[in-house]
Amino acid sequence: MIRAMIFDLDGTLVKTERLKALSYARAAVELSLFKKGHSDGALCPRAIREADVLDTYKEVVGRPRREVALSLMERFDLEEQARARMEDLGVSTPWQAFVQVRLRYYEALLADPAVLRENQWSHTVELLHQARRVGCKVGLATMSYCPQVRRVLKVLNLTEAFDVVASRDDVEHGKPDPEIYQLVARELSVPPAKCLVIEDSPSGVKAALAAGMWCIAVTTPFTRKRIHAERLLDEHWIVDDPDRLTTVVQQMARHQNGASRADGAPSEWRL
Repeated sequence: MIRAMIFDLDGTLVKTERLKALSYARAAVELSLFKKGHSDGALCPRAIREADVLDTYKEVVGRPRREVALSLMERFDLEEQARARMEDLGVSTPWQAFVQVRLRYYEALLADPAVLRENQWSHTVELLHQARRVGCKVGLATMSYCPQVRRVLKVLNLTEAFDVVASRDDVEHGKPDPEIYQLVARELSVPPAKCLVIEDSPSGVKAALAAGMWCIAVTTPFTRKRIHAERLLDEHWIVDDPDRLTTVVQQMARHQNGASRADGAPSEWRL
């Protein structure tokens, strides 16, 4: 039976992927308006639109920030502008300059508690509380860095909600590498085959499956198209409608237990 439920954070419990997307988009627009040699950020004729960056971000959601930054810089031809900001920002590569510009926007969004509260996913937060009520161990496995994770959990009153919290600071390799899920399972003292992961991004799903865990994908507007297109999971385990989440989790629990009894009674693991 399922003994542990492990949640992703960004895009799964909180709409921080939306906030991250906005921060990358605004940073990209800022860089596109920055012309090398003009400290006042003179207008560049190749200025880009925020909406275009938001759309492109859907292709890289859930990946480590270096990969995201490099992909967006290449797509929107931002390397020269980012390189021009390296010295001022105290970094040694263009992608790091892009990230530093982006972090200013992201940290400003995270600094507003109201923004975070308005951007939590109520269906997955409720599932987290349900899992705890039935005695299931609960872990968090996120590619966000520890200070940001602490900030989000504190604002949402989830600091004590998890038995184990692992962030990008705790692993060498980010998702889709399974390292972070393997780490959380070890810390929970639960075999991977007894863990159910709740994810929203293709890279997170890949990490969970590579770790030998069960996985349900709860899609968002940023991840829905790729989750279905990449066919990582049977469609039955992809949740587009939040109202179906608890039902699908119960179905997977029965499936993991080897199917329900002949009379159709549910398994012993219930929400």
